[in-house]
Amino acid sequence: MQANEPTRNPTPVIGGTVKPGDTTGRLKIFLGFAAGTGKTFAMLDEARRRKGRGQDVVVGFVDPHGRKDTSDHQEGIEHIPARSFEVDGRRHAELDVDAIIARHPQLVLVDELQHINAPGSQRKQRWQDVDVLLAAGINVLSTLDVQYLESLNDQVYDITGVRISETVPDRILKEATEIEMVDATPRALIHRLERGDVVSNDERSEQVEKLFREGSLSGLRELAFRVIAERVDDDVLTHGVKGKVERPWAARDRVMICISPTQPSLRLIRRGWRTGQKLRADVVAVYVEEEAPSVKEQAMLENDFALSERLGIPTIRLKGEVADELIAYAQKNNITQLVVGHSSRSRVQEMLRPSIVSALIRELRTIDILVVAAEKPQEGSH
Repeated sequence: MQANEPTRNPTPVIGGTVKPGDTTGRLKIFLGFAAGTGKTFAMLDEARRRKGRGQDVVVGFVDPHGRKDTSDHQEGIEHIPARSFEVDGRRHAELDVDAIIARHPQLVLVDELQHINAPGSQRKQRWQDVDVLLAAGINVLSTLDVQYLESLNDQVYDITGVRISETVPDRILKEATEIEMVDATPRALIHRLERGDVVSNDERSEQVEKLFREGSLSGLRELAFRVIAERVDDDVLTHGVKGKVERPWAARDRVMICISPTQPSLRLIRRGWRTGQKLRADVVAVYVEEEAPSVKEQAMLENDFALSERLGIPTIRLKGEVADELIAYAQKNNITQLVVGHSSRSRVQEMLRPSIVSALIRELRTIDILVVAAEKPQEGSH
């Protein structure tokens, strides 16, 4: 939020606890649902307060995006110069992780966790740089919009029509010591966009227009509130108000994601991961190879396996008849929830030979089966 805007709405602050003896740094994330909510300004407010209390605070990387108020709000805080280098005749400036570690402040500000570093950088994305800083024992304040969370990629696309490419693993949010939501109304954000306070008029791309529709902003805002609510629930169950919360637990749920050998399963994997988070369940992805995949199918599977790895989901690879192997694995491993994709088969094909989904429903009557819509074509990216 800019200095000349009304005071931002009261925001929930969600905190975890650090175990005695921890030497890793603490991460606080200012979470928003779109550019312009005031995350960076709120982060700078926090930094100034901490500096006023005597903490050693530095700015690692904060991009004011041409906003004078944001630039002015950094005054009085030491800056670690960005690492400047040239690639193909173009100069880039990125977070200088080595310089920050050498300086070793108590607290460093690192804006925009989702940022993709320039070619030639040591790490691909800024959240990976932050991992290194935390491992070095340096506390970090950072910012993130909810649409960049890996597991929400499909929901964000359904809401906005924009496919986000600069994703951040959900574990970053889960491992954060503290999360503060920085809120604003969708209408207020649209007014800021129209005034040029979010991006300049010559930077208003088709993707920006899609993201800043009132319906898109309302949907993203709801996602952000859900993420915060889930974190509150996790904190209460994990920390239990100093151990005083009691809850009877049933046998642990186990979610099984059935990776398709013939069509992308990215949506399935994300949906299965979020189902597991809500149920606090074990999650596993299972792929059955009935015949050797084609080159196209192999590339598709590699993307599926890579997403599973990023989300921390173990992948089981089996060989045999697909339905039989999935049924046997589910029964043997006490699976309680199954996540599968819609069949793309025609009614005639279904009559001649029942689909895998039909076989699973028929044989696994004691298991809840979630049938997820197929992947949509990727019209745009951001």
